[in-house]
Amino acid sequence: MADLSELELQNLRHLMGGYDTTHCKLKEYASCAKDSQVKQFFEKGAQSAVDNKQTLMGFLQ
Repeated sequence: MADLSELELQNLRHLMGGYDTTHCKLKEYASCAKDSQVKQFFEKGAQSAVDNKQTLMGFLQ
């Protein structure tokens, strides 16, 4: 892996924080949803945010 610049590390941190926020919000939306399809939609989005964060964390290893 090539060395990341300070700016690249800051960008990764910013993106990962955004995915954390997205995950939390979508989980909350899912918990409030009455319709099962809407609930599933938000849960899938929340899982996608976790997966994307994990992918970004791979750049730090």
